[in-house]
Amino acid sequence: MQNRSPAPPPDPDAPGVLVLGGSGCIGRHVCAAFARHGHRVTVVARTPAPHVAAHAFRSLDLLTAPADALSQLLTDTGAQVVVNATDMAGATDVTSAADGGEQRAAELLAANAGLARTLTQALQQCAKPPRLVHLGTIHEYGPGQRGVPLAEDLTPRPTNAYARAKLAGSQAVLAAANTGVVDAAVLRLVNTVGPYPTPASFPGKLLPRMRAAALAGEPLTVTVAAAMRDWVDVRDVAEAVVQAARRPLTKRVFNIGSGVAVPMRELVTHLLAAAGLPRTALDEDTGPVRSLGADWVQADIRRARTVLHWQPRIPLPQTCKDLWDAGRTSR
Repeated sequence: MQNRSPAPPPDPDAPGVLVLGGSGCIGRHVCAAFARHGHRVTVVARTPAPHVAAHAFRSLDLLTAPADALSQLLTDTGAQVVVNATDMAGATDVTSAADGGEQRAAELLAANAGLARTLTQALQQCAKPPRLVHLGTIHEYGPGQRGVPLAEDLTPRPTNAYARAKLAGSQAVLAAANTGVVDAAVLRLVNTVGPYPTPASFPGKLLPRMRAAALAGEPLTVTVAAAMRDWVDVRDVAEAVVQAARRPLTKRVFNIGSGVAVPMRELVTHLLAAAGLPRTALDEDTGPVRSLGADWVQADIRRARTVLHWQPRIPLPQTCKDLWDAGRTSR
């Protein structure tokens, strides 16, 4: 894995950051990034997890917690930053969540928008409201035009329940920020990849199958969509969150991605190389693959470069190697 300096011991006088959903696949990297930058991190989730044991932990059901409870938590921890790294699709496959029927759509909408509204209410109750960094998704825009990067000034037109629910959460945050009642940034993330992926993601599903194929010395049959996707290392995402928490904000919405549309076949090739599997080990099936987005996704990340002074740094082959290497250790 890429060499990174260890996080310094928590300093009680260091700026505090509260990471909602900090034990999740993105949240754990966000916590690590803030710790490396000298912040005092508190993880908020229903249950603790071993991989974030180095940080303070507060148990809270974010689906049901009232604004008063969140406001008190912010005050008690002295947080100067709060990150909403939750993904209210839950542990299920988000591609299934996208078309799970009217009841599932209503649940997703209530969870994402509900938490966002509760959080903005909680911030308004604080004597010194911390900055909020809210994590959305590039799928909030809906399908774009092939060959044209998705920019922040596009009118969002999401096409599935998951993306509509995420957009509702982002809009609740932006409505509060645009009226000046909270200080907030919304980061719209492309597909993330890197160490410890969610099992519901394409890399997360592929990883155990690759490991089994490598052990058995047998070919691996993978359905590879004829699609182009923007992939960004989850650790680069975490650095973007830190910069969004620290920089002056002249804008409120930022796309976070690599800025490059990559063929799905290229991603699979990098994963095979990381696993030490030859390209001939892949039996490719070019059938359809369910997805949350269009067949072509590329983020315009110029605003993040200009305002946040952020840019992706970890190349995709290194990301895939680190993902494979991390899979050999406990989560």
